[in-house]
Amino acid sequence: MKLILASVAVLMFFSLAQAAEPPKTEEQKTLYAVGANIARSLYVFSLTPKELELVIQGLQETYSSPNKDFDINSYNVKIQEMARNRRKALGEKQAGAGKVYLAKSAKEKGAIKTDSGLVYIPITEGKGESPKPTDTVKVNYLGTLIDGKEFDSSYRRGKAMELKLDNVIKCWTEGVQKMKPGGKARLVCPAELAYGDNGAGELILPGATLQFEIELLDVKPSVSATTPKPAEKGGK
Repeated sequence: MKLILASVAVLMFFSLAQAAEPPKTEEQKTLYAVGANIARSLYVFSLTPKELELVIQGLQETYSSPNKDFDINSYNVKIQEMARNRRKALGEKQAGAGKVYLAKSAKEKGAIKTDSGLVYIPITEGKGESPKPTDTVKVNYLGTLIDGKEFDSSYRRGKAMELKLDNVIKCWTEGVQKMKPGGKARLVCPAELAYGDNGAGELILPGATLQFEIELLDVKPSVSATTPKPAEKGGK
């Protein structure tokens, strides 16, 4: 199934590229989104132009002759093995680049590198009290890899997110506590404060350094679990 979806993604990608026409109707945009979303599954293979030609060849010939004498199922294990190996190799390459990027970011004007390895770069100072780990915060944010490739964005979804600060990656828990409502900052997160050696999804590879631009819109303090003292009895 994954192979079929990946093939569909390639077909859609090249069809749209050749047409050079952006989708206009909601139906077209939905189909484009399907292709764009599925195409991420090919990212892990880090295909060279020649390798991509073979993928396209397999797609075109199988699409035009679905009964072609080629045992696709016998290659399922090899496809998964290739994906794992290439994901690992690409992750190791990016991990090395991430360390260089962290060091470079730490030298930017106003940057603060904490003991944990987080690089905090204030953009706009806010006002008021900074959130505590148990508080709920409302934020807008953009998450990218160090090469600028976007993997998540509340701006793109058109809706700010509310989340409990002790229920997110360590980089956010630490970094957002340095912010104040109305403020904006950039967090550069080493892998150990993000998704570690496991990665997440197709784009965030093992060992990936991530960066976030975060706007802290609001802070909702946690309700104290402490039982209030009963009022002292008065009277004469």
